[in-house]
Parts: sequence; structure tokens; C-alpha cells
Amino acid sequence: MTAIGTRPSSPLSPPRRESISERLLDRDSPIWRLDWVLMAAVIGLCFLGTICVWAATRPALLAAGGDPNSYLKKNILNIIIGVLLGFGAAIIDYRTLRAYTPIVYLASIVGLIAVFGIGTTINGSHSWIALGAGFEVQPSEFAKVAVIVGMAMLLGQERDNETQPHTSDIVAALGVAAFPMLLILLQPDLGTTMVLTFVILGMIGVSGAPMRWLVGLVLLGLLGALLVVKLHILHGYQLDRFKAFAHPNAHGNGYGYNTQQARIAIGHGGLFGQGLFHGSQTNGGFVPEQNTDFVFTVAGEELGFVGAGAIIVLTGIVLWRAMRIAARAEDAFGRLVAVGIVCWFTFQAFENIGMTLGIMPVTGLPLPFVSYGGSSMFADMIGIGLLQNVYMRTQR
Repeated sequence: MTAIGTRPSSPLSPPRRESISERLLDRDSPIWRLDWVLMAAVIGLCFLGTICVWAATRPALLAAGGDPNSYLKKNILNIIIGVLLGFGAAIIDYRTLRAYTPIVYLASIVGLIAVFGIGTTINGSHSWIALGAGFEVQPSEFAKVAVIVGMAMLLGQERDNETQPHTSDIVAALGVAAFPMLLILLQPDLGTTMVLTFVILGMIGVSGAPMRWLVGLVLLGLLGALLVVKLHILHGYQLDRFKAFAHPNAHGNGYGYNTQQARIAIGHGGLFGQGLFHGSQTNGGFVPEQNTDFVFTVAGEELGFVGAGAIIVLTGIVLWRAMRIAARAEDAFGRLVAVGIVCWFTFQAFENIGMTLGIMPVTGLPLPFVSYGGSSMFADMIGIGLLQNVYMRTQR
């Protein structure tokens, strides 16, 4: 019996469409299948990074009569754009994205080649393409993603009753990585080259390739480093950075200045720091590139051991969750993509923090999710999106 005042539903009427809010609240929605521990760690790093970038740039902007919050606004915009790119990388099944890997790889090669024609030089590296209105893009950041998915596609080809990649697969994967590495080295961008070297070793090792490949690659890397120095591919300032690493207490007013000032800034922080906007080294502008390469010194000086330690702990959580995703991936392609991202984030974070502490040479690598920079933030978020992609498809 139909209640008075109601209209019986017609069996031919179309089903009611769910609203966007209802789809998001649905337990089958992708948002519920995200690794929220990973997301919380990334959000924490972005928050601390935004504070540090703001603190590093505000004094100079105030002194110049500019907008003291301009870098704060730009950094927030970079994060928002990065999240959207990461969402795009996460929403489409990574096994479907695999088919588009050649397009991603070719696009990155085009970007790297374009640098030599229309690129600009910043801090000695010809790695940037100016887009106008004060915006630049660094193709080498996106090349990290392209190399990872390209190698994963070749090394992760599944064959019946086989757990090791064929020799032809390994050679092809190395070729996929070698060409963009050469273009990046010629810019010259030594830091990104070192990141990709670490990524290659990690992915080859996890792919199941025989140990002789790893040994051969290490020896080849040492020979390549020797040739780079002998052929004078590196610029003088890059060699000076290695001299400063080898002799950290020498040439305090020359090529060792950056690392000495970085350690002084971190040492000033103590346990709880001097307080936001109250760091003497930061306010005095003694540490160069403090919003990008040396952003960790801001955390050390103004937020102290607690703030700097929080960055390290949050980075550790990101790496832990990424390794967990790699271990639980359902196929070789997803596992290798996750491993490549783990190697990328691990080396880059260790190198950046290590160079501020004097235990690694200065290479100009940003601290993932913390340093200011649009291209690095976009690439980092795409990496997180790919991790979430693998994680969501593993949870089904």
C-alpha cells in the first residue's frame, strides 16, 4: 500500500545519481583506500617546509620593501598544484598508466633537450626553462619520474615461471636511464645525476637481476666519476664543493663558506630553537640559498633540535610507508615503481640534510616536500600519487 500524499516510484524511472559528497563518503571511494599515514607525514613535511621557507625569505623581502609573504603564497600555490598532479597520478590504475609510459618518457626527453635551446642558467646550472611571470620549470625533476616508470616497465615484464629479468630487459632499462642522465649531466646537474644513479642501483637490485650486474654498475659508476673529473665536465664551483667536503674547516670565506655557516646556524638552535623569525643567522642572511638547498638550517636554528628532528622523523615515516607499499605490491611493475621512488626520496633527503651537517658534499638537491621550488614539489607529489596508486590497488 502506498502512503497518502506520496507518489509511487515508477519501475521505469532512472536510478538516482549520487552526489559528489555521497561518492566521497562511500566506503568504496578511493579516498578511503588512501594510505593516510603516508599522507599525514607528507602534510606535516609541507607544513614545516612552508614555515621554514617563510622564515628564510621574510627578512630580506622586508628589508627590500617587498611583500614579506610572497614566497609563502607561492609555496602554498606550489603545494596545491602538486596535490592536484599527485591526485591525477593516483586516480588512474597504475597498470593502465603503464601503457602511457613511453609518452611520459619521450615528453621528459623533449624537455631535457629543450633546456639546451631555450633554457636559462640559475646558480651555475643550465637546467631551467623560463615560463614568464617569474615562473620556471626544471625538466630534470620530472625526468626522475620518467626514468622510474620506464625502468619499471622493462624490468617488470612478467613471464611464466620466471622471476629474473632477461639480459635484454636489463640492457634496455639501463639505456632508458642512461640517455636522460647524460643530458642532465651536461647541464651540468650533478645532484640529479647522483639521485638517478642511486635509483638505478636500487631498481636493478630489487628486480632480481644477478649480482654481477650490481657489481658491474658500481665499477662503471666509479669509472664514470673519474672521467667526469678528467674531462672537465664539471664546473669549477662544483669541484670546489667537493673540496669543501674534504676540508670542511678550510677556506671559510671561500668555497667552504656555505657549509660552515650552515653548521653555525644549526648549532645556534639548541633544543627548541631561537623562535620563528628570530634566528640570527637566518635574519642576517649568512646562509646562502636558505629557502631551497639549505632550508634545513632554518629548522635547525629557529625550531631547534625538536623541529629539525620532526622533519627527519616525518621523512622516515614517508620512506617506511613507501617501502611497505613496495613489499605488498601485487605485481613487479608496481613494486619497482615504489622501490624507485623510495630510492629517490631516500638519497635526496639524506644528501640534503647531510650537506648541511657536513657529512655529504653540497650538490644543490632540494629537501623533498620542504624546500621551496615548484618543479621539485610537483615531481615529489607525483611520486606520492604513484605510491598511493599502487597502495589503493593492493587493498582491493
